Amino acid sequence: MCKKIKIVDIFSGIGGLSYGFEINDLFQIVFANDIDKKAAYGYSLNYKKTDIFDCDISDIKEENILKYGSIDIVLGGPPCQSYSTLGKRQMDDRANLFYEYLRILSILKPKLFIFENVKGLISMNKGNLFKEIIQLFFELGYIVDYKILNAAEYGVPQIRERLIIVGKKDNKTFSFPKPTHKLFVSLKDAIGDLPSIDSGENGNNKEYKYEPDNDFLKFVRKSNIISEHISPNNNFKLKEIMKTLKEGQSKDDLPENIRPKSGYSNTYAKMWWHAPAPTITRNFATPSSSRCIHPIDSRALTIREGARLQSFPDDYIFFGNDGDKKLQIGNAVPPLLSIALAKSISNYFTGE
Repeated sequence: MCKKIKIVDIFSGIGGLSYGFEINDLFQIVFANDIDKKAAYGYSLNYKKTDIFDCDISDIKEENILKYGSIDIVLGGPPCQSYSTLGKRQMDDRANLFYEYLRILSILKPKLFIFENVKGLISMNKGNLFKEIIQLFFELGYIVDYKILNAAEYGVPQIRERLIIVGKKDNKTFSFPKPTHKLFVSLKDAIGDLPSIDSGENGNNKEYKYEPDNDFLKFVRKSNIISEHISPNNNFKLKEIMKTLKEGQSKDDLPENIRPKSGYSNTYAKMWWHAPAPTITRNFATPSSSRCIHPIDSRALTIREGARLQSFPDDYIFFGNDGDKKLQIGNAVPPLLSIALAKSISNYFTGE
């Protein structure tokens, strides 16, 4: 048996970025880290062979991680808030997260790292911050390349553009994954098989509407039992707003007598049934926060639907209360994007 390529995943959250590497026999994820104890516990439920450090990354000492031996790949990216002061060299807790990432790289000295973050990082502080980040990676001995990838181009039913930075120690060519989907997966493709429910209704343990009829459903339908399919029970006024809106409409399209006085034009908005979702955040079940009203059922999305739109299989476990689970889903790298990245990394190491 070939020696496995050893990976660590820091700022791992619920493990979306780990997914593609976990299912690839070439890789072994030896440990992961996240400060959110509920996300870390959820990670441990999905990746039972991986050690988990559920603590502040600064509490991970050199001796804690050198015991794992030579590490080939580091995955992860600090939360985007950590860059607000980084360029000013103000070492508050948020900026420290990025320097902790550098510290882990300097200890483990992996052959390659994948750094995932918001695409806006490139333009922050007129681009100077991004140049500084690249320089810091260079000073650690890494040749860096980067690209903005749209998850929808890899089969995720969501427009989600993310910055992927790859750093490597050698001159071998790394190729980012080529898009696999010119025709995007729509909401109907992704969640149309789930039972129709009203605001406040529990759809758990009901029957699917139909058998998987597309590649996406064949990927996510890993369970015969529907779970996490409960719609938030909104107040009467919000229910009236959601029922009045037509597909794709938003707050500005409402009659004046029920139009909310506050909120952006894309709030209190229905999604499109035959198009991918907009970017999913932790607020995917909060109509006053983003465009996240079900286009057909006229209600807020369920946790199961949010997970589907991030391409999590139905048997993937989220842990905690509803707010915890929404945070875990909204912050995650979509598993289908992770699969595409893992394939490119596999090709890099095997020379294919």
